[in-house]
Amino acid sequence: MPTDAETVGPAIPLARWADRQLEALARDFALPRLAGAALLGERAAHGDYRIAGCVSAGLGGSRLMPTCDNNSFALTLIREIDRELLPALFGDADLDTHDAAAIAAAVLRSDGNALLETGRLLGLPVALLDEVPTSPPIEVIARGPHRERPIAHRPLVVDLSAIWAGPLAGHLLWLAGMEVVKVESRTRPDLIRRDDPATFDLINQGKASVLVDFASRAEKARLVELIRQADVVIESSRPRALRHLGIDAEALVREVPGLVWLSVTGHGAQGNPADWVGIGNDCGVAGGLSRALAEAIGKPGYVGDAIADPLTGITGAREVLKALHEGEARRIGLSMSAITAMALDEEQAFDAELLNAELRAWGESIGHRFPALERRAMTAPVSPIGADTARYLSELTPC
Repeated sequence: MPTDAETVGPAIPLARWADRQLEALARDFALPRLAGAALLGERAAHGDYRIAGCVSAGLGGSRLMPTCDNNSFALTLIREIDRELLPALFGDADLDTHDAAAIAAAVLRSDGNALLETGRLLGLPVALLDEVPTSPPIEVIARGPHRERPIAHRPLVVDLSAIWAGPLAGHLLWLAGMEVVKVESRTRPDLIRRDDPATFDLINQGKASVLVDFASRAEKARLVELIRQADVVIESSRPRALRHLGIDAEALVREVPGLVWLSVTGHGAQGNPADWVGIGNDCGVAGGLSRALAEAIGKPGYVGDAIADPLTGITGAREVLKALHEGEARRIGLSMSAITAMALDEEQAFDAELLNAELRAWGESIGHRFPALERRAMTAPVSPIGADTARYLSELTPC
């Protein structure tokens, strides 16, 4: 028979921080009152995830491994292209890129800072236990003209983001009453449609679904027209990818009154960090959460499930709602690693003793299930992929 701890699971550290943000969103912007633990743990709960220490929960796509200089290196491998880059990362053409033990041995032979620098140059999602985020958690990159919105105006959100953080921000804006259009590539739709359909449905319910051929100049032009009609844009692309789409975010912010542009990034939206790839688990490491765990129990590990994603989604919704209220057009950059560090610092200031107790409980629960949570109810249908393309981009699909 499972014990109570096995059934319930330990509290997710930083869930109380998330809960305070959601309480403020409900108070200040009339969102439904959601629980921080629910948003941080619902993917793991319905996936029956277990706490796995230095291996990320779920499919175990991220691993935290010791280096030769007494550091720990986080490497996330969820795309085949990432594995193809491993021989270049380690300088070993004969490395078996599907052998976890061989990869760990290569990490152990390597200097952590050198791996971090090389990995980021190669475009791999990597982090180091002892790194410090180089970008602010939230920064206004560009500003534009003001717009007065009528009280009854329903904002239009164009959501170009994928996976969890950006779509969660869009989901929270939908819960606030906004019209949200999810835009995906015809050839490369959002990966979690396939990999985690339960989470996809939960955070994309109620959104319209539009497909765009990003190889088509005409279709990209129609997308830009839709953006010009929008109140909010959410995207999670690196600068080169945005340029490939033919989208100049800062120019649009300066031209379209009141347009709020949210750029969700792993490590920052400006300078070199804008080109670094970051995913929820490794961004949590880069934000200091695994170091905090090591200080609490003497050894590092992953905390939560891709925790930087929901922390960033909540932060993104808050920043968009504030910007819409103020009316000024602006591009807002979010750094998932720095948001994790910010939340950690704020929670330590709020109640360091309780946070350390939660970290200890988490670190001592390897093999146990994540907290048992009741799945949030679906309150709207999920649009079939591409079902609303004709409605929003009428020139793309014949009626």
